[in-house]
Amino acid sequence: MHDLLSGLFSYPFIQRALIAGTLVALCSALLGVSLVLKRYSMIGDGLSHVAFGAMAIAAVLGLTDDMPLMLGVTVVCAVLLLRTGQNTKIKGDAAIAMISVGALAIGYLLMNLFSTSSNLSGDVCSTLFGSTSILTLSKSEVWLCAGLSVVVVAVFLLFYNKIFAVTFDEDFAKAVGTKADLYNLLIAVIVAVVIVLAMNLVGSLLISALVIFPALSAMRLFQNFRSVTVCSAVLSVSCAALGILISILAGTPVGSTIVAVQIGAFGLSWLAGTVFGGARR
Repeated sequence: MHDLLSGLFSYPFIQRALIAGTLVALCSALLGVSLVLKRYSMIGDGLSHVAFGAMAIAAVLGLTDDMPLMLGVTVVCAVLLLRTGQNTKIKGDAAIAMISVGALAIGYLLMNLFSTSSNLSGDVCSTLFGSTSILTLSKSEVWLCAGLSVVVVAVFLLFYNKIFAVTFDEDFAKAVGTKADLYNLLIAVIVAVVIVLAMNLVGSLLISALVIFPALSAMRLFQNFRSVTVCSAVLSVSCAALGILISILAGTPVGSTIVAVQIGAFGLSWLAGTVFGGARR
């Protein structure tokens, strides 16, 4: 086994896949705890469908690099989603559903109307459920992923106390002078960046798993916000690395394998939390 793993890690494409995959998993886990506690975890699902629609538009326009367009459109929709969710007439869950379904439908319609591919169903399936593109990343793409991941982690650490405040008691945070709306907007923008990064890893339909499962698993073991965040990050990175290696060895889809590993980790965490009553910190 040691020789097998040593041989695998010697391949540059596997090294790049592991670096990108673990960085995306780390960023998703850091934000996932706040999103789950705020009962806004499905924002990842809605924005992932927006990214799918943006990718379809990029394909129609013939853009060779769809990242800038995807990132721009997803960030704008994250801001609109936050503003719409605050409207008393359109609640947060309805706004997410509206944007999610609309973007998914428009994206698929555009891909059908303007497709130049001979395997449209295969392209759509790969985009929705992930593909092997994580194994064909170039150095520039890995550097871009690393750079954006560093920004996400730095922002989270820099504004950790503010994020903690708006996560647990937004009204109190506003009362003591914290600009809660600004930090909610910051969270939404960072989530949009993470969603775009995760598209190549697990596909648009499975992105929410990167946000939800590590956070829920950590909550079965810990109750302290910091402990939950650290545990969620460790679980997410470990599951992503293990899932990528298993998918390479077993020839299974990368995204689905990572999610399956996360489901297994959640099951073990749930069992441990039930048996031991969770850790008290």
